[in-house]
Order: sequence, then C-alpha cells, then structure tokens
Amino acid sequence: MSALNLSETPKTLSERARAALGNRNLVFVGLMGAGKSAIGRMVAQDLGLSFVDSDHEIERVSRMTITELFAAYGEAEFRALETRVIERLLQAGPRVVSTGGGAFINPNTRQRIKESGVSVWLKADLDVLWNRVSRREGRPLLKTADPKGTLRALMDDRYPIYAEADLTVISRDVRKEVIVKDVLATIAGLANKE
Repeated sequence: MSALNLSETPKTLSERARAALGNRNLVFVGLMGAGKSAIGRMVAQDLGLSFVDSDHEIERVSRMTITELFAAYGEAEFRALETRVIERLLQAGPRVVSTGGGAFINPNTRQRIKESGVSVWLKADLDVLWNRVSRREGRPLLKTADPKGTLRALMDDRYPIYAEADLTVISRDVRKEVIVKDVLATIAGLANKE
C-alpha cells in the first residue's frame, strides 16, 4: 500500500487515483463480508464513476435471488451465469464493479477482469468477516452445520487466488471512509509502478 500523504486533500487523492486508473474498470474481489459493495460504491462516487454490484445485476437479469438461483440450479450453473454477467458489465466501463465472493475464483472471470480492469482484493481476517456475515441471512455457502468453519475453509481455499489481484487493501473494523482512502491511495500508487 502506498503511503498516504496526510496533507493531500481528498479531492486531490481522488484525482490521482482516477488518473492512474485511466479507462480501466476497477473491480473489487474478496470474500463475503469484506465490504466490496459498500466500499466500492463510495470509491465509485469519489472517482466519478458508475458503480454496479454483480450479484444485484445477476438477481435483476434472472429475477431470482442468489439463494434461489443456488437452490434451483446449483453452484455450477450460478457460476456460469455470474461469468456471463461480469463479462458484460466489464464491457461497459470504465466503472467500479463489486463481484461476488466466488467470481474471481473462476479462471475465465479472473482473466476477463485482468484484461479490462484493475482488481482490488479487500482482505479481511476471519473475525472481521464472521462479525459481518453472521448478522445477515441469505449466504447460501454458509448454510452448513458449522458456518464459521465453512468461512474459514473458504478463506483457506480462496485467499491464495485472491492474492493474484492487482492490489490488496486490508478491510478492518474502522470507518468506511478510512478504507476508501486506503483504496484510493493504493490505486494512485499504480502510477509509480507502471
């Protein structure tokens, strides 16, 4: 993560991040509860870009909830639909896209994201994720006898793949604005790497 210049105004930081992003999409990846939608929406506003949540778009086009899709068609069919929807969303950029927790795990989706955007992994530890997801219903992958153990297993399986993202920002229990600044500073740091 690049160092944050404390004297830099939020507008200047947003402008530097927007310039570093160029015409590419910004795609948030990570596990459920990492904050991809909430942070993504705020970052999009700061960058002056549109925001779309791929799970909401999947529900819109299918007229079913994610839970209903899993129940009716299974995970494999859901992932195929998810890949098609994300591919379509990435064609309409530049924009900020929040993806579902399993999207980046699919090699085809991961490749599409790499071709058209900059991926940001919002990385959180187990306790942060569990605190967030245990308060909400509608997490089909956590409908098990040991949901926290399932979440831990998902972390073990997926974190090595999420680590392939272009950028990593730590999601933690602080005000959302702090994470947004971290994301913007990390994006702005791309200009130094390219």
